[in-house]
Amino acid sequence: MTTAAAQPQSSVLVRAQDAEQIQDGATSLITLLADAGATGGALTANKATFKKGSPGAPAHFHTKATEMFFVLEGTMRILVDDEVLTLGKGDFLTVPPTVPHAFAPAPDTEAEMLVVFTPGLHRFDYYRLLERVYRGEATVQEIRDSSEQYDNHYFESPVWQKALAER
Repeated sequence: MTTAAAQPQSSVLVRAQDAEQIQDGATSLITLLADAGATGGALTANKATFKKGSPGAPAHFHTKATEMFFVLEGTMRILVDDEVLTLGKGDFLTVPPTVPHAFAPAPDTEAEMLVVFTPGLHRFDYYRLLERVYRGEATVQEIRDSSEQYDNHYFESPVWQKALAER
């Protein structure tokens, strides 16, 4: 039995000036491009922009989707399992479901990445929740409580903590 991939009902065009931007802390910005609802479940995409010193995303994994990273500018460090990789402009990485990962700009650098999930996950409300936490309008506990809903499962990674401390 084969399963056909979800197909969007129509093409999805997001003009740069119309894209919603989420402030995820003082040092990162997420530009929302296409959520699962707009793509018929095919994918979810955003652009993540990191200033120097951004903590990026903590160690986590997803159970339902592959996450893809394409570095548009700068240099990123990305945890994959127990290895920290350095990716530069033009580098591409896929992280399959259940594989632990985390990411942040390399020390003393700014960076920008295209981030895509496939199949698509309804994640835009997750990013909005992060912004509400940053503004003091929601709590970190709300993020923890949403792990199943948004398929974002956090854990402690000594390897990633060591990499961050080396800044």
